[in-house]
Amino acid sequence: MDSNKDRDASKAPVHGAGQVTAGFLNTDWTPRDLPADASTRNVVLRTQDQAATGGALYCPPNGADTVVCIMHPREFMACHYLVPDIVSAGYAAWSQWPRSVGNDLRLEHEIALFDVAASMAYLREAGFRNVVFLGNSGGSGLYSLYIQQAALPPSERIAGTPAGRPTGLAELEMPQAQGMIFVAPHPGQGALLMQCIDPSVTDEKDPFSVDSALDPFSDKNGYRSPKEGATYAPEFIERYRQAQYERVQRLDAIAHELVAQRMAARKRVKSAGATQHDKKMAAHTPVMTVWRTDADLNCFDLSLDPSDRKPGSLWGNNPLASNYGSVGFARLCSPESWLSTWSGISSNALLEKTLPALTQPTLLIEYTGDQACFPSTIRKIFNDIAATDKQHERVKGDHHGRALSSEDEAGRYIAGRLIQDWLKARFPRKA
Repeated sequence: MDSNKDRDASKAPVHGAGQVTAGFLNTDWTPRDLPADASTRNVVLRTQDQAATGGALYCPPNGADTVVCIMHPREFMACHYLVPDIVSAGYAAWSQWPRSVGNDLRLEHEIALFDVAASMAYLREAGFRNVVFLGNSGGSGLYSLYIQQAALPPSERIAGTPAGRPTGLAELEMPQAQGMIFVAPHPGQGALLMQCIDPSVTDEKDPFSVDSALDPFSDKNGYRSPKEGATYAPEFIERYRQAQYERVQRLDAIAHELVAQRMAARKRVKSAGATQHDKKMAAHTPVMTVWRTDADLNCFDLSLDPSDRKPGSLWGNNPLASNYGSVGFARLCSPESWLSTWSGISSNALLEKTLPALTQPTLLIEYTGDQACFPSTIRKIFNDIAATDKQHERVKGDHHGRALSSEDEAGRYIAGRLIQDWLKARFPRKA
């Protein structure tokens, strides 16, 4: 256990290494039940900006005054694997779904804070004294942004999204959380994409356009095969990372131009002589198709930022399928969602921007085989947390907490026990 101090994560003990536990296999997605006498309540909420959100409240039989909240800005989390661990330890769990489940086409993180605030108001009214956020993967960026904004005087909160839309955060009631748990966090969706976007694209309208000097899948640049991986030269890596930044810059410029065109049309509609085309343009929301967003060099060259990860990315071990196919981060998004969520330059939901405001007691759980967040990034995340009471634990598992081999216990079960211990130490149940 490491608390109240920073240290080199790569030298810390790893929970679960070498443990043989029958029944816990790498492919184990078996759900675990809640305690038999636990209660579940499904709740529909209306946000302050009149959108619909909701969640499921799981309570232990004797009640609880501390609730752990789990939410992702675009994923359905009602069956999150850590809920049974939380409830069996005597704490309530709140699993929230966003206003647009499974769809980040219009996801603006600043507006998603209204969803979080609605649940905070509900949980306070329900009598919970302590609220602890659990940010798993993309939930880390959302909850960290909420904590940052809730800590500010209303007049100092973000007034406009990166695309210029008024946020209304100055008028939003934002009760503060009392603790934060990170599980397999990445540094924000924009920062994640900055690492995995393919910079060899030369024409955003042509998914097959390639600058051969930047092609991560060219044998001339060090790539061999999905099975054999790659060995990239330092000079290529440096050029590649710079080109990734430049591609994001270009996409930012495209997004801003699309927004400007629509806003100009809206201005013309308010004046005399507006054309039918002006009215259509003012109502239109263009969609950006961003191809080839699964090409992080770390996923192919395992000598870079070494860890327990296996070759391949979160999307699989065939980079051509995940990079050129229909799945992938930011594949379809509005200009507004690109700038707010997926731009590693413009997004406000980047942990490097928000963690200096995180002063609550914090637990960070790293999975050592994570294919989305690597050891050096975890070290930076931990160091950027402003809290003096912060603890970093390393658990053997992949990004989803599955076991890396049949000889290991699933990391998600170890993570659950660590969370139980941390909660009991900081938010003890009333006798």
